[in-house]
Amino acid sequence: MPHGIEMTEMLIRTDPLVLFIALSAGILPAILWLWFWLKEDRLHPEPRSLIILAFLVGMLATSLAYPTEHFVADLASAYFPGTDNYTLLFLWSAIEEILKYAGIYVIALRTAYFDEPIDAVIYFVTIALGFAALENAMFLLSPVGEGDAVKTLLLGNFRFIGSTVLHVAASAIIGISLAFTFYERRFERELAGAVGLSGAIALHSLFNFSIMKSGESYIYMIFLGLWSVIILILFLCERVKRLAPRSHVAYTHTGFLSPQRTNAYAPTKR
Repeated sequence: MPHGIEMTEMLIRTDPLVLFIALSAGILPAILWLWFWLKEDRLHPEPRSLIILAFLVGMLATSLAYPTEHFVADLASAYFPGTDNYTLLFLWSAIEEILKYAGIYVIALRTAYFDEPIDAVIYFVTIALGFAALENAMFLLSPVGEGDAVKTLLLGNFRFIGSTVLHVAASAIIGISLAFTFYERRFERELAGAVGLSGAIALHSLFNFSIMKSGESYIYMIFLGLWSVIILILFLCERVKRLAPRSHVAYTHTGFLSPQRTNAYAPTKR
């Protein structure tokens, strides 16, 4: 994957049709999966504008992550020449997860729209899909430009099954952590966010370590493990949606007083 200025120059030099195909192949599967996840909040959906913004911020996070990772690698090479690949992979995983967390914190977690536990999962999954969409598109530029349809199809499937599922699972861990502590005190929410972020970084790092260590030998077992995490997250989402609402408390991340509700769901957020 190119970094920083190299990535920008490659995009400028790329044939517009090739760029369109690569972006479409990266973004469309992510949008389809986003549609699936949004059904988890169909009774009280988030504003479409905020969902779109979260997706775009995820793509922006991708464009920030790679030059940052390149800078960290250069820094490690210059000042810590003994740094191994595992350390770098861990640092890169941390950079990507922190950027996604920061993006959602800025645009969603401090707004009045973040007013029920499941919202945390929806926002984090959305930014993860935006991140994965641009990342996958960048990886597809080369085979699409070479006209290699088979390689494009195989790599596209690999990126969807691997990278996309990884980003969704990692970010959803943070979302689930915040969801289960949505009604708790600030310290407990912040602690849950830190624990969730640590879990996301750990999962991301473990995936990268496994791929580097095993190559293609255990690739299907690794993917099976990721899908198992997704299934667990979907199960936990159902538990989150059954949390008893506490309409008398303030919105936990905004300080706004929440309206009195006669049921678990407020009017649709449109």
